[in-house]
Amino acid sequence: MTSPDPAFYHPAPRSQQFCSQCGHALSREIPPDDNRIRDLCTHCGAVHYQNPRNVVGVVPILGDRVLLCRRAIEPRHGKWTLPAGFMELGETTEQGAARENQEESGARIRIRSLFTVIDVPSVNQVHLYYLADVLGPHLAPGPETLEAAFFGLDEIPWRDLAFRTVSTTLEHYLRDRGQGAFPTHHYAIDLRFPD
Repeated sequence: MTSPDPAFYHPAPRSQQFCSQCGHALSREIPPDDNRIRDLCTHCGAVHYQNPRNVVGVVPILGDRVLLCRRAIEPRHGKWTLPAGFMELGETTEQGAARENQEESGARIRIRSLFTVIDVPSVNQVHLYYLADVLGPHLAPGPETLEAAFFGLDEIPWRDLAFRTVSTTLEHYLRDRGQGAFPTHHYAIDLRFPD
């Protein structure tokens, strides 16, 4: 059997039509002792809470160069990004960031510290990027990556970056590198409006 084209895949909808516990149709209402509209099963009483999804990744640095990956999947196919993706169940944010790096670039890294925490409420996500030292030049990109490459800090393809969270994280890295200190940055981006 052949796999469908990567463009075929898309995230499941955030709201549900049927209860995953008993299969009955769901209603959208405020449960007792709550203050928000939820997907609620009036048959078995299950409340289907929806929470933000965490995107975890790294800013991989080798000397004076940063590692970027060119996306082989949608959204933003063909654009450059930091190695990152959705956190999986059963892993810490740091473990997820290291896994995503391995899957997308194949680079051996050592994670240093949490660098950016970016709230993206317009898409119900939180993005967390860790600073990471790349332990050698060998790269082995996985199937979600067209190519992985190191860029000098003056060679970053700003116009071809996939996501605003990536560009703002890289901007913070360049600024902090110039000052010689790398604090954790926490801020929000609303994707409905340009900066």
